[in-house]
Amino acid sequence: MSYNYLPLDSKWLNFQQVKDLLDYDQLVSITFDAHEKIMACREFLNQKTNNSDQLYYGVNTGFGFLQNVKIDFSQIEQLQYNLLVSHACGLGEQVPADIVKLMLMLKIKSLSFGHSGVQINTVIRLIDMFNNNVLPVIYTQGSLGASGDLAPLSHLSIPLLGLGEVVHEGVKMHTSAVMQLFNWEPIHLQSKEGLALINGTQFMSAYGMYCLKKSEQLLAMADLIAALSFDAFDCVSEPFNENIHRIRAHAGQVATAQQMIEHLEGSSIAVQPKEQVQDPYSFRCIPQVHGASKDAFEHVLAVFIREINSVTDNPNIFPDQDLIVSGGNFHGQPLALVLDYLAIAMSEIGNISERRTYQLISGQRGLPLFLVKDAGLNSGFMIPQYTAAGIVSENKQLCTPASVDSISSSNNQEDHVSMGANAATKCWRVVQNVEKILAIELLSAAQALEFRRPLQSSPVLENLMAAFRKEVSFNEADRLLHDDMVKAVNFVAAYAVINTNKSTQ
Repeated sequence: MSYNYLPLDSKWLNFQQVKDLLDYDQLVSITFDAHEKIMACREFLNQKTNNSDQLYYGVNTGFGFLQNVKIDFSQIEQLQYNLLVSHACGLGEQVPADIVKLMLMLKIKSLSFGHSGVQINTVIRLIDMFNNNVLPVIYTQGSLGASGDLAPLSHLSIPLLGLGEVVHEGVKMHTSAVMQLFNWEPIHLQSKEGLALINGTQFMSAYGMYCLKKSEQLLAMADLIAALSFDAFDCVSEPFNENIHRIRAHAGQVATAQQMIEHLEGSSIAVQPKEQVQDPYSFRCIPQVHGASKDAFEHVLAVFIREINSVTDNPNIFPDQDLIVSGGNFHGQPLALVLDYLAIAMSEIGNISERRTYQLISGQRGLPLFLVKDAGLNSGFMIPQYTAAGIVSENKQLCTPASVDSISSSNNQEDHVSMGANAATKCWRVVQNVEKILAIELLSAAQALEFRRPLQSSPVLENLMAAFRKEVSFNEADRLLHDDMVKAVNFVAAYAVINTNKSTQ
């Protein structure tokens, strides 16, 4: 099998594999083992329903509050069709393409366990959609994070029927056009397949994994940019002494202190005598604050890795035990809680970053006011800090937990929901905002460091400066800073930082 394929089955999927899928534009497949399990589960379900009058939820009954309504065998396909079209009620913005790709992959992964009762042709079509870059148009609003991500997953699934819209090669089109292009026929859904497709946490999970992927990069960049600010503000290195962190041995704190030492190693600025005894908390407490967010990241990642290696539709089918069991694995509570946690943890990275930016422009430590020559004639870096402060405040508002909310639905049959989908989409907004805040700190720190010349920072930080200066030049006098800020955001997103503390999950 080509290394450009991610094989999906019941084996554990790790974080690196998820990142590689997007970074290297990999394709997906299912293994022979997964193929056999899917086929066996479908055959078992056919035998149970063809030879029995017993009611099985969503297989030969209605859904939600309509659970006790028996559906005639001749209407089974219509039942599944109706389920998908009636639940495709999303609104809001379009879900980004990479998150849609993760949703497709994670749905295939969940079905590959052989506990969902789908026919193999359905899974193969989902694989074909992924591999041919046929991405369903999905909307951010509509899921309560329980009973599965019903509306988003319905929009993911209706292209199987030839309905809805997709994006192919960057062009939005009706599904019928792309089906004609690939000579695809609509899938005729069998019993239980609609539920298998739309019951599940793949919307929340995809958003969470994407936020974690971005957060890993931002946490590494936060240390690097903080180190640049640290030298630019001519700070005292004593707070990184390993003895301090040995006696309060939170893993993230210890790792961050060591990372800061490595980033600053060889700096002539760091070793020169200092006038101050201590620095503000935003510099002195970098290990404690960044480290706490890293520890939160690791906890959130562990929950999500377990989730993406789970079966989350309903009911669940166990051919080996001769069981069809209805339960609640679609409930997003584990994800809702940690998505709120990740949003808070990443928001704090932005919070402390903005404080360092504020200190850099304040006219202290021999730096000019607002980091510009002829302050007064020039406003310099006054207003980027305003922008950072506004974004920090927005993040504080976004960090109100979604998971403490619930609202009854389906005529009170579904009377407690997780609101994990709202937690997911606002967490993504927080992470995007943190990227912007760090970019403004980088812009400011790079400007400030130039006023320390001819002293040199560490090799690691001078490499960062050299790469950044290829994108954004020193600011001699007032100019349109929006353009510089956009370039800085793109730089933060793409810079390959050497991070000795990457997650191994």
